Amino acid sequence: MRTELTQKPQGVILIEGFPGYGLIGTITTEFLISHLNAKQIGRIQSDKINPIVMVHNGKVIDPIGIFFDKKNKIVILHALISVTGMEWELADAINDLCKQLKVKEIISIEGVGSTKEEPSGKKVIVNTYYFSNSKEKWKKTGSSPLDEGIVMGVTGALLLKKDLPLSCVFAEAQSKLPIPDSRASAKVIEVLDKYLGLNVDYKPLLKKADEYEGKLKTLLEGSKKALDNKKQKEANYDLDYLG
Repeated sequence: MRTELTQKPQGVILIEGFPGYGLIGTITTEFLISHLNAKQIGRIQSDKINPIVMVHNGKVIDPIGIFFDKKNKIVILHALISVTGMEWELADAINDLCKQLKVKEIISIEGVGSTKEEPSGKKVIVNTYYFSNSKEKWKKTGSSPLDEGIVMGVTGALLLKKDLPLSCVFAEAQSKLPIPDSRASAKVIEVLDKYLGLNVDYKPLLKKADEYEGKLKTLLEGSKKALDNKKQKEANYDLDYLG
């Protein structure tokens, strides 16, 4: 796994989100890239990534892209693929990226399942939680500290690298809602806005997030279909060979 950069801004904040529960990390980073008009400055490459190219609006989208918002000095790591089996390598790649860019803080975005039943006809309340050494600053966002829980995936691997300046934001994805959960992603944007002072008008985000939801769902479904077709062709080839 290797990191390719065309720019190396220094002293930045790194926000990362990988496809997980409710696709909250992916939707959140997608929205931030668009809203902040962040420009791509690199990507993470690996031979373990399935060779499937996603095309949107006539442009090739890197499976794991690195974007930079110069105004706020924020680097955004945006992933559109499943990273199962690559968690430790990605954690190492992020660690290396932090050293190259002298990252001040990593903010990991994760979705967690909600088992609460919401009253019919009432507004769904999305709860958010944080895990960080900078507890006082995060407390001002309205999130609750994560005192008990299980953290998996890339975020779990990063937490075990104790020397990293890591903060985590977890949002509850409603179990009854279809993946992805744009409502929970909008809540994460609200929390990040309060923490980083981005002056984001997050009230109309649900409509915007729904648009991203449709686009991401199409891209991810297309990726899965292409991979399934690839596996089917390989299976047919094996049968022909055996025959």
